[in-house]
Amino acid sequence: MLIFKVLYIIIFIFPCIVNGNELEFCEVFDKYAENSKKCSVRSNFTQKRYILYDINPPEGFNLRRDVYVRLAVFLKRLIERDKEYQWQLVLPPWGNLYHWRHQNTEFQEYLFWGNFFDITSLQKYIPVIEMYKFMEEYLSGSKEIQLDCMYILQNDEEMFKTGKFEDKNEVTDCILDSLQFYKSKQHVYTSPFWGYRNITTQNIKCLKFHGTASYLYQNLKPIQYKSIMFDHMEIALHDEYGSKEYWKARRSMRYNSELYNIAKNYRKTFLNSTDENDNIDRPTDWTKEENRRNARGGPYLAVHFRRRDFIIGHKESIPTINSAASQLQEKMDELGLTVLFVATDGEQHEFEELKSYLPQYKVFKFVPSNYAINKFKDGGVAIIDQIICSCARYFIGTHESTFTYRIQEDREIIGFLPETTFNNLCKTNKKCSTTGHWQIVW
Repeated sequence: MLIFKVLYIIIFIFPCIVNGNELEFCEVFDKYAENSKKCSVRSNFTQKRYILYDINPPEGFNLRRDVYVRLAVFLKRLIERDKEYQWQLVLPPWGNLYHWRHQNTEFQEYLFWGNFFDITSLQKYIPVIEMYKFMEEYLSGSKEIQLDCMYILQNDEEMFKTGKFEDKNEVTDCILDSLQFYKSKQHVYTSPFWGYRNITTQNIKCLKFHGTASYLYQNLKPIQYKSIMFDHMEIALHDEYGSKEYWKARRSMRYNSELYNIAKNYRKTFLNSTDENDNIDRPTDWTKEENRRNARGGPYLAVHFRRRDFIIGHKESIPTINSAASQLQEKMDELGLTVLFVATDGEQHEFEELKSYLPQYKVFKFVPSNYAINKFKDGGVAIIDQIICSCARYFIGTHESTFTYRIQEDREIIGFLPETTFNNLCKTNKKCSTTGHWQIVW
C-alpha cells in the first residue's frame, strides 16, 4: 500500500509542481541574502552552478591570465565553503587583443583556452570548462542561452578622488560606459558576450565595487541563479596575492604541451639548451613539483624588451635601443655569455638596430613557422617567447610589464635563484629599482 502512495505522489503531484504556474516557484531560505527568495523548482534538478566572467576589452593577454588566478582562488575557497553546489568556472574564449597583430595568421577570435593551456592541469586545481562545453550543458535543446544574472563591476570614482579606499559592493545605476557594448531589445540584453549572438540576459546589475574577489560571494545567490556572470572582473582584487594558494593556482597554469615542444626544439637548435643540461626538468604533474633553487638555465641571456605603447605610456622607464644594448653588453660580459635571446613587441627594424649595437654576440629572436602561427596564433607565439625566456641562465625584463611578470613567475616555479630573475632594463645605464621580488611560496 505504501508503494502505491509513493507512485501516486510521483506521477500525479510532481508534474503539477513542474508545469503548474502557481506551483512553479517555491519559498526557500537563501543563505546568501537576508530574506527568503523565490526559486524555481527546476533549479533543484541539478546542483551545477556556473560562474562566467569577462574583462575590459583593451586589457592584454597577460593581465587576463592574472585575473584568471584571482577567479581560481575565489572559486577554490567557494567550493570549500559551499559544498551544496557543484561550482564551475567557465573559461572565456580569447579574442583579438591589442598585441595580436600578426598579419599572416587566420581568424583570432573564439579561441579556446586549450589552444594555450593544459585544461587537465587547470582542472587539478578547480573545476573549469571551456565555453563550448558550457553551451553543450546549458542549452538543453534550446538555441539561446539566457544567463540568469550579470553583474557589471564599476570603480567608485569618489575613492580615487579622495584617496580613501574601503570595501564596497552596492547595486547602483549603470554608468553609460558600462552598457555601451550591450544592446537592449525588449528588456533582453545581447552582445558582446565574447561575440556569441545566442547568449543573452534579462538581468543586468551594476555594482559599485571595491575589494577582493571573495567580496562577491554575496552576489552569487545560487538558489536564484544557476549562471552568474561578472563583467570587468579586473576590478576585483586578489584575495591572497603571493600566498601558497596563489602559487598553487599559478602553478596549475601549464601551457599546451605542443608549445613547450616548439620552445624545446628552438632552444636545442639555436641556443644549445636542453632541460637535462640546464637542470630545469619538471614533473609532468604540477602537484608533484617541489621547492628548489638549483635551476641552472641555458647558456644564454634572455631579455624582454617592451616597445610599442610602453615607449609613450612608460617613457620614464623605457631605455633607448642604444642604451638597452649597452646594458645587455655589460651584463653578458659579466656573466661570460655570448648568446642573447630577445622577446620584443618592437618592429623588425628596431630588432635589427639592437643587433647592430651587439656585433660580438649571437642575437636571436623567435620567428614562428606558418604552422605555429596559424595553429597557436599570436597568443601561442607569445607563450613560446615566455617559455624560452623562462629557461635562460639570466633574465632581464621590462619594468611594470605583465609579460615580464609571467616570465618571472615561471622562473620562480622552475627554481631559479631570484637574482637571476628579478632584473629590469633601466632608463639609463645607472642602476634602477625593480618592482620587488615576488618569490614563490610552497
